Amino acid sequence: MSTTLALTEALIARPSVTPDDAGCQQLIAERLRPLGFVCETFASGGVTNLWAVRDGSGGDSAPRLIFAGHTDVVPTGPVEAWRSPPFEPTRRDGLLYGRGAADMKTSVAGFVVALEEFVAASPAHAGSIGLLLTSDEEGPATDGTTTVVEALRARGERIDYCIVGEPTSVDRLGDTVKNGRRGSLSGRLVVHGVQGHVAYPHKARNPVHMVAPALAELSATVWDEGNAHFPPTTFQVSNMQAGTGATNVIPGTATLDFNFRFSTESSAAGLEQRVAAILAQHGLGEADYEIRWVRSAEPFLTPAGALSEALTDAIMAETGVRTTLSTTGGTSDARFLATLAGQVVEFGPVNDSIHKIDEHVALDAIEPLKNVYRRVLAALVA
Repeated sequence: MSTTLALTEALIARPSVTPDDAGCQQLIAERLRPLGFVCETFASGGVTNLWAVRDGSGGDSAPRLIFAGHTDVVPTGPVEAWRSPPFEPTRRDGLLYGRGAADMKTSVAGFVVALEEFVAASPAHAGSIGLLLTSDEEGPATDGTTTVVEALRARGERIDYCIVGEPTSVDRLGDTVKNGRRGSLSGRLVVHGVQGHVAYPHKARNPVHMVAPALAELSATVWDEGNAHFPPTTFQVSNMQAGTGATNVIPGTATLDFNFRFSTESSAAGLEQRVAAILAQHGLGEADYEIRWVRSAEPFLTPAGALSEALTDAIMAETGVRTTLSTTGGTSDARFLATLAGQVVEFGPVNDSIHKIDEHVALDAIEPLKNVYRRVLAALVA
């Protein structure tokens, strides 16, 4: 058994359902401290965060290359639906099964072993190397990576290169690397009407009818055309609620939950203003509705540069796969790291089983993943 596989299995065996770290970070810190890593724990709101850094022999911390990820996993769902217990790592038919196998304990194990091997080969390396782990990525993400980033910013620390171990590969290890993500802006719109009897509509005011023309335009609006790195901004309604459940009652309020996934061609403030203008255009005044906005992520992009080139070269050398840089998908903790780090990319295993029953990773991808991480260290820090 390889060292990386052994550590992956040890991590899967710890039931670290968010925000519980279940001792994963302590296990990792105990491995890194003897190698000269200074390990700090940032605890906040029941969340555990590990910041581990090793400075090179030259005394200059630049360049600083950090691996980042999370030790928490999503709940298992019905345990009886799994072919093997979700927290008992099981090898079967060339795959390693267990909750977190793909998202993202294999990446975390790859980080740790890559750092160990790199230090053994280059104990007097330049710059600094390290690891940032949280147990809050799968949860609200309010006490995790963002907490560490703000603490580092307050101390005047900076990251030059950051690789986040999210499972980005689609069909084969290395086929996709994320070099950016779209922004996410959610809104809850509550339209106020007047409840009444459906037989006497002149004595009521139906909020569904009030909002319907505006909703039709919101759904049809082209918010932007996107650009070479991002698809166009999208608007989607996720929930719509109105009525008492009775068929003869005009509702008094209608509530819509919606979300924008937006490119760098739009801004959250601009989208909020355009929504308000469309509502006003269709006769909804400020007294007719209230809206609550949640800006959960700004879009970010790391243009092709030293980090993406080192990573794509490492993937080609290790796997023979030609990488595509992409900004598709949802949000990740890279959105927080991008505010501190000069260059941020995401790379990890194939993602087709993440969050599913019988989550798994290919056994023959575990060592190559670790080797890619080690090659990047050698290219940028040694």
